[in-house]
Amino acid sequence: MAEPARIPSLAGATQWLNSEPLGPADLRGHVVLVDFWTLTCINWLRTEPYIRAWAQAYRDDGLVVLGVHTPEFNFERDLELIRQAVKERGIEYPVAVDSDYAVWTAFDNHYWPALYFADSAGVIRDQHFGEGRYEQSERLIQRLLGIERDLVTPAAVGVEAQADWDQLQTPETYLGYGRGEHFVSPRGVAFGERHAYEIPDHLRFNYWALGGEWTVGREYALVNEVGGSIAFRFHARDTHLVLSAGARDPIPFRVLVDGQAPGSSHGVDIDEDGQGVLREGRLYQLFREHDEVRERTLQITFLEPGAEAYVFTFG
Repeated sequence: MAEPARIPSLAGATQWLNSEPLGPADLRGHVVLVDFWTLTCINWLRTEPYIRAWAQAYRDDGLVVLGVHTPEFNFERDLELIRQAVKERGIEYPVAVDSDYAVWTAFDNHYWPALYFADSAGVIRDQHFGEGRYEQSERLIQRLLGIERDLVTPAAVGVEAQADWDQLQTPETYLGYGRGEHFVSPRGVAFGERHAYEIPDHLRFNYWALGGEWTVGREYALVNEVGGSIAFRFHARDTHLVLSAGARDPIPFRVLVDGQAPGSSHGVDIDEDGQGVLREGRLYQLFREHDEVRERTLQITFLEPGAEAYVFTFG
């Protein structure tokens, strides 16, 4: 019979936040929940209210929550951005900064978010990838701790609010050529080269286009001139875009929905007129439908060059 999987070495972490470095021996005697995350991932952001609530509700019962931040994009290796995300999300439990993917590899992990549940002997008893299954996961934590009580009811607001799954019809869409799809600017993509793009008069549902001069790289699309824009035809309550300013100063932008300012349907990162500012690399919420969810066209225009656009996500 094969040996049960155990919590592997955490020695490959490049930094630790909220804790001194930990290893399997330090965690022995505790029920452990390992949470793989990356700061721009909307799927992780929507699970974090539960992770945070479990960490608080069960720490006196012997639960240790251990976050492992493994970056999806290169800019997410910036330690100050990780620190800022930890602060903004109210994360008080230990976080292993896994910028070299050493802990990710030790767990043979492939997903964000990913949860691994270990008993007090360090044996991994279960795992779960992605959102959902919250009641089952919390009941498992209770069983491993040997307790039974009412489940937590976490508060989830802003980008942490659960998606409107019944209305969500548009998938996550990457803008770099490495994973990009559904791009419909005429003449296609010029890989890694400065190129002038046009937005068609009519966008098909779930397709997107660039306007102005851009350089489309493997991870992101970089706007090279004032007025560069992205248009996307979608159907969802929420629209988010992962952005980074690179080394540039803050970059102002404006969002229009069906050619109009979003008004009361503005996301948390823009105002009613659609004005926003890109200051640091993270996920920006551009739109949250205030009325009936329906097919819409969102256009974001950058008022300075230098913005890096990575991926649209929806909720």
